[in-house]
This record gives sequence, structure tokens and C-alpha cells, in this order.
Amino acid sequence: MKRTATMLIVFCLMILYNLNDLTAQSGQSCSVLYNFDNTPLQDVLDGWSRWCKMKISYDTTAVRDIYVTGKFDLMPIGKALDLALSKTSLAWKSRSNEWIEVMEKNDAIEFIKISNTFDNTPLERVINIWKFNYKLDIIYKSEDVAGIKIFGKLKDEPLNIAFEKILASTPLSFKIEGDKQVRLFIPEEKKLNLEVLGPVSYDVTISGIIKDEETGESLPFANVFIKGTTIGTTTNLDGHFTITHVPSDTSVLILSYIGYLTKEVRLTPGLNLSKLELTINSGANQLQEVTVTAQKKEQILKQTGISKVAMTPEIASILPSTGEKDIFRSLQLLPGISGSNESSSGLYVRGGTPDQNLIILDGFTVYHVDHLYGFFSAFNSNAIKDVQLYKGGFESKFGGRLSSVVDITAKDGNSENFNAGVNLSFLSVNAFVESPFDHGKGSFIVTARRSYQSFLYKKLFESFTGSGEEDNTDSPTGPGGGFGGPGGFGNFDQAQVQPKSYFYDLNAKMTYRLTNKDKLTVSLYNGEDDLDNSRLIDNNSFGGGPFGGNANFQFSNDNVDVSNWGNIGMSTKWSRKWSNSFFTNAVASYSNYFSVRDQRNENVVTREDSTFTRSTGTYENNDLKDFSLKIDGEYEVSKNNKVEFGVQATHNDIQYNFTQNDTFNLIDRHNSGLTSSIYLQDRLTIKDKLILQGGIRGSHYSVTNKIYLEPRLSMTYLYNDAIKIKGAYGQYNQFATRVVREDIQQGSRDFWILADDEVIPTSKATHYILGASYDYKNYLFDVELFYKDYTGLTEYTTRFTSSGFGPNQSLELDEQFYTGTGVAKGADFLLQRKLGKLSGWLGYTFSKVEYKFPGFGENSFFANQDSRHEFKVVASYRVKNFDVSSTFIFATGRPYTAPIGFYEVQLLDGNVEPYFQVSSKNALRYAPYHRMDVSANYNFNLGTTKAKVGLSIFNVYGRENTWYKTYDVIEGQLLETNVSLLGFTPSLFFSWSLH
Repeated sequence: MKRTATMLIVFCLMILYNLNDLTAQSGQSCSVLYNFDNTPLQDVLDGWSRWCKMKISYDTTAVRDIYVTGKFDLMPIGKALDLALSKTSLAWKSRSNEWIEVMEKNDAIEFIKISNTFDNTPLERVINIWKFNYKLDIIYKSEDVAGIKIFGKLKDEPLNIAFEKILASTPLSFKIEGDKQVRLFIPEEKKLNLEVLGPVSYDVTISGIIKDEETGESLPFANVFIKGTTIGTTTNLDGHFTITHVPSDTSVLILSYIGYLTKEVRLTPGLNLSKLELTINSGANQLQEVTVTAQKKEQILKQTGISKVAMTPEIASILPSTGEKDIFRSLQLLPGISGSNESSSGLYVRGGTPDQNLIILDGFTVYHVDHLYGFFSAFNSNAIKDVQLYKGGFESKFGGRLSSVVDITAKDGNSENFNAGVNLSFLSVNAFVESPFDHGKGSFIVTARRSYQSFLYKKLFESFTGSGEEDNTDSPTGPGGGFGGPGGFGNFDQAQVQPKSYFYDLNAKMTYRLTNKDKLTVSLYNGEDDLDNSRLIDNNSFGGGPFGGNANFQFSNDNVDVSNWGNIGMSTKWSRKWSNSFFTNAVASYSNYFSVRDQRNENVVTREDSTFTRSTGTYENNDLKDFSLKIDGEYEVSKNNKVEFGVQATHNDIQYNFTQNDTFNLIDRHNSGLTSSIYLQDRLTIKDKLILQGGIRGSHYSVTNKIYLEPRLSMTYLYNDAIKIKGAYGQYNQFATRVVREDIQQGSRDFWILADDEVIPTSKATHYILGASYDYKNYLFDVELFYKDYTGLTEYTTRFTSSGFGPNQSLELDEQFYTGTGVAKGADFLLQRKLGKLSGWLGYTFSKVEYKFPGFGENSFFANQDSRHEFKVVASYRVKNFDVSSTFIFATGRPYTAPIGFYEVQLLDGNVEPYFQVSSKNALRYAPYHRMDVSANYNFNLGTTKAKVGLSIFNVYGRENTWYKTYDVIEGQLLETNVSLLGFTPSLFFSWSLH
């Protein structure tokens, strides 16, 4: 008992001693008792504030409903605050020795803990997220952070550690200034000053990717060069590039891509040169490692190699059109490609035919490219990112075609922001939507286009005859005054053609970046046309012609002509960058082209005492399926040597049926074949002057069970910075062929079929090209001579031949495939102004295309696509928000075959069929073709969105250009119908998009 009392006295004395000591303390050196039982935090803080004679400030709302429990001896105020606030969202911060502030942890920068995962995330996006989530004031210069991408993972990292980690591989530093303010900056010692610092590393290798700054789209076939040297390369399909033997880590890169501003990018020591991510756009925004020199915009058309041209959809958006911006119509304005085939958006390249062009969209083949009679192509410009055209001498990785290659890359979709837009014209509604997903690792784009009936639609239809449906009694006269032209039979009026149709197309693409090295894309296309070209012809259709005024004679011709055609295609591609020098693409694809045509004709002739009816008709069905698998690889051996190789397999299944009068089964073919190919090519640069590319392609074709070898070789000699001399040689084979069926009465028709070397030979061509170019300042002059030698060409004809004499005379069907050879030769000339407000080009093509088919006679003849001279002018002028452009085309007339007489013979079934006596093959020519188009576009903003409105006038001075002629026999009279093309045609369009 005595011992307990003694201890109590000692304890009380200690308390008194400490109390006296505490009363001498104040501020943060104060110690406090911690003895509470569910005491409101507000009361605790107020008590400590009085005890320590210091200010403890807090937000009453923040501390409301928080209670403190605990029994401890004396402890420093700081430790007591830590304990009291440990299970709350509050923290304390010392403002001075006599002031403590209690606040939310998110309001105190020291207590912010960050958990984030970044994969190729722009630093500016990271800054914006942190500013919003943590109410930070982060100060920085846009030019310091633009282009920096962040990789890695943060887990509960304090803000200062988080900044240290994300800025570790950049030239940026940070400083925390105040409670909620962080400043990012480039330290003076890190700022680029080549005179002082100089390079750190020499003879380095750089590797990276080039993207659109606004959308994040990778840019294929962009140019990357080292300033002041000839060292450079071109990005691959996925925008990747590698350059070896770069002089130093302070070298300046020159980035260029058509339709974009050229940009200079200066490397800095310390950058990760194996993962450069460079972005360019029309705004010329700076990157973190660059000093940007403002330059003019790259031309919208660019010569990129031997007979190779690059183009972007931007050109289609500023050039005149008939209501639809069309990349293929833009390609037709180039020298070497016919621009006078207004009825087809297909490409006639250096004397070749559209079927001889390999059209590739994201790895799958498109077999038919026309919408609406061929006035528009089947490709929606909103879905296209890049177009590479090879006019001849193309490399070994392409095969199966004789003439050219059009390699189209569709957009991946915006990987930075959601975007949507719509285009309206007098012909169609065109809309798109694109968006990133999974934090930008994936993106997608969907575009859709659908035509609708309008006055412009009606005008398109009327262009076939020059008259409208509502006024059938007019007496229009076709070009050349009806039959007053070559091979005519006098003057009389023409029949009416009143087609109706619609088209649609759909593009969709999904891109997913599995890793930094792997990318998966799935691309889909579907397009279709429905065409009703039916017409009714009677006495009134020909006005006063040979039948007018005869009340005892009436006739009508009811023609049903319904067609449906389209394409379906899809591909799945896996791209992998195995290393800085090794890259592969694997593509599995499917493509289907279908075409159905049902044509029936009924003639009814009524006289005073009788009525006579004759019915004829044809039915055609062509269905082509293509299943393909391709693996392509490229290996950068050194800066002067690049090897490409690959294997491809294509299985074609083609069916074609052609029936006449429900009686004669003219063609019934169904065949399939597998083409297996392997190729190897090597690009070698010698002393920075001579570029050689040699390759060989070997194919096994199962139908003929033969192996076909195709050697290819090209050469470019850089005489100096301005002058290049170039040449190419190559052999090419084609196994799937579109056969032209000559039909005098209905124009030329065609169908796809597989070669078998029995009825249909394998088509072959050999290319010889020699050229030169002079590139000086803003101008480019380019000339190429070409010679193409064809074998295995095929045409198909159906004619009725007479047999017997007198009353025993009859007609028999004569249908036959004809094979022959051909030669296409000529020259392309291009004079281009590349840069500046006024840009454009002058193009001239001289060509001669002759075929020789023994079945058509001993003499050679000019091919249907032969046009001796073509002259083109393209001019575009940009001033402020306006784009004004104009095009002019002149071409000599194409050849055609026409009847020079006829007689009628009764068939066994009682019908009477005309037997035509025709001219020599393509002995006549149409009148020269020429037209001028103009357009004006105005670009403006609607709030934060973008918009454009434009006016386009097609065929300004109303030139009547003939498409083809048709022939009918009515009561002993041969009637010729000139099917004309568009006259003066204005159109308006409006486009809008979020970005």
C-alpha cells in the first residue's frame, strides 16, 4: 500500500513537471495528450489548437462526422495528427511553425498516389487526366510535350515519383511549386545547342513509326531522309521505318508525305532511337525532340518511283466531279491513263484494259470498280488513306495481272478521338464514324454510302440519249447528226433510254495493336448496283422519222434490261515487327464479284390487217470467288540493301452462264484453279547513285499444271540532285481474265473466266520502260517511254451466219473464242508544279495499241481502247479557305466496228433475225473527246467542328461525247442510237465532321 502511494506521488510530480514544461512550449514543438473516446475530430483539433497556442485550420464540412478514439500518453503534435487522421481521407500540412492546415489528401500534392497503365499514351493526354482527377495546375509549353508517348505502369506512386518515371526517357524535368502546381520544363543544360553539346553517338540506327498527328493513323509510304545526305527510306504499309548508318544522334530528319507539311525533326542525345514516334500534319505542330522549319505542303500527287505515283483522297476532294469525290476519276487525270472513258471509272493504263489491273484493298482483290454505269468508282474516299499506282514494270511481290497495280490502304480509324461526319450531294448520302477503344490500343472506322433519286440522277440517265422521259415526242439528234456520221443511213430520230438504278457501298475496318510490335486488322467491303435499263420504243419515239404519219402502221419495242452487280471482300491481316530490320505481314482474304443481267426484247408490229410479234432475249450470270493467303516479309540487310520475299496462294472459282432466247445455251462454264506463288526481290543502292532492284516470281497454276517464271528488273541512276534516269523490264502472266464479248447490237459486254490453255490461253505481257525526270525547285518534268508485248489475248463473239439458199436459207449461231497478240507502245509526259498556292500538272500521252487476231482476218487492228493522243490539264489554286480547281481533257476518238448492211432471215422457230454485214474490225473512229470541268470549295468551322461546301460543274461548255452506238432493225430500216455522255452538269455538295 505504501509502495502504491509512493508511485502515485511520483507520477503526480512528473505530471506537474511536464505540465510546467508543456506550458512553456508552443507551435509544432508542442506535445499533447491523446486520450479520447469517440470524440468529434473538430473538438480534438480545437483542443490541441488551444493547448499548443497555434492555429489548426480545417474545413468544417470535411471533418464533420469523424470521431477519434484512443488512449495514449503524451506525444508530439505531428504524430498525434497522423494517428487521428490515419483512417480518414484527410492529411495535414505545416504552413508555418504556428499554423497547421488539415485538408483532403487530394488537396495536398504530397499525398496524391497515382495508379495508371500507359501504352503509347500521349504525354499531353496524361497531363490532362491528372489535372482533372487530382485538381492539379500543371504548367508546360505545348511544343515541349507534343509528340511524347508514355509507356509503363504506375501503382500507388507518389506524384513526384510518378513524374520522375514518366519523364525518365524525355528531355523534360519537373518542379512542384505550391500545393497544386507542377511545372514541366526542359532544363537549359538539356536544350539543344549543337555548337556547345555536339553529338554523343555516331553511325547510329534509328527506327520508328510516322503517324498523323490529329488522328493517330499510321502513314504508309511516307518518306524519311537524313538532311544533307542521300540516306533515307520509305515507311512500310504500317508506317514503320528503319534507317541504318545515320551520321549521328543529332542528325536532322526530313519527313514528307503527300498532302502534309514537310517537317524537319532534329534528333537529340538520350532519345530512344529504336522507338521513335513521329507525327506530321497540316498544322506543323512541333515534337518534343524537334525544331520545326515551316515548309510548304507536299503535293497531292507524287512520282515515287519508276512508273509509280502516290496519291491521297485529298485530291479527289478538291478536283471537279459529278457529285461524288472519286479517287479513281482522279487517277484518270494522270498521263498514261485514259481520261476519255467517261463511262467507266476503270483504268485503261498504257493501252491495257481494266481487267489487266490488279486492284488491292487492304490485301484482298477487287474485280470490278464501277458504280452507276461507271460514272463513279466503288471506293468511298472517306474510307481510303493511301493509294499507290504502278503504271508498269511493277515489282515481283505483285502478280496475276498484265498492266498495272493499284494498292489501296484503308483508314485504320482515329486512335486519338471519336469522330463522325456526313457528306451530302445530289447523288448520295455518305457518312462515317470512327473511334479509338481500349485506351487507344484499338480503333475502328465504318463508312456507308447510298444513292438516291434526284434531278442529277435523271440527268445522268438522259445523257444516254439526250432526251427526257416526260417529253418523248421531241426529236433529239445524236452526235454527228444521227446516221449522217460514218457508216450512216440517212437522217432520222433516235430512241429513248430511261434507266433507273441505285448503288450502295459499305466499308468497315478494325485495327488492334496487340503489342508495340504486333498489329491486327480486319477489313470489310460490300458494294452493289441495281440497274433497270428497260425502255419502250414506239412510233412516237422517232417523231416524224420513217414511220410518222402512217395511221395503218403501228409498232412497239418493249425492252427489259435488268442488271445487278457488286463486290464483297474482306481480309484479316497480322503485321509483326520482329526487329528494327525484319517485318512481316500475313493476310487471309476473300473476294466475290457477281454480275447478273436479264435482257428481253419484244417487238410488236401492227398493220391494218395483221399483228406480228417477235421475242428475243439473253440471260447472263457471272460469279467469281477468290480465296487467298499471303505472307510477305522484308529484311533490311543494310542501309544499301533491302530484301523482300513472300509466298501467296489464290484459289479462284468462276462460273459463267450465257443463254439466248431461253433456247441456246451459248456458254456454260464452271471452273476453278489454284495459283501458288513465291517471290524474292532485292533492292541494292550502289555509291548513293545507282539503285537496282531485281526480282523473280514463280507461280504454279493448277489448271494447266505449269510453272511460270517472271523475272523483273528496274534501275534508277541519280545523275545529280535534279536529274534521274530510269528503266524497267518485267514479264507478267494473268490466269483470271475478263473476256470481251463483242455484240454489234448491244455494245461490248464482258465476263470473267479462267484460262485453261485450250480454249482460253494464259495471257502474257512483257514490259519495257525507259525514262528520265528533272526535279528543280517547285517543278517536275518526267517522261517515260513504254513498250508492252502481249500474247494470249482473248475476245468472244456471237454472230448469226447464213446457210443455204432461197427458201431453204437459215441462220446458224456462230459463237467462238478468238485469241491473239498485241502491242502497246507510246510515251508519257508530265510537267508538274508541286508546291505553292497554285499547283497542278500538264500531261500528254502518245500511244498506239494494235491487236492481231487471226480469227478476225490477216490484218492487225486498233484495240477498242486505242486513243492516239491525250492531253490533260489539272490546276488547283488555294487562297485562304477556298480551293478552286479546273481540269481539261482532250483525246482523239476511239475505234469501233459498225454494220454496213443487213438482211433478215427467218429462223426455224419462225422468228426473223437480222444478219448484219459489218465493217472491218474497229475500222471506224468516234469523234474526238474533250471536256472541261471546274469546281470551288469553301472550308469553314461550325463551332468546334469542320465543314465544307462546294460547287462543281462537269462539262462546262456542254460537249456531246458519244459513249457507243446501238443498232436495231424495224421494218427493213436500220436504226442507229447514239448513246451520249453527260453535258453541262452542275452539282453541289456539303460535308461536315467533328474533327
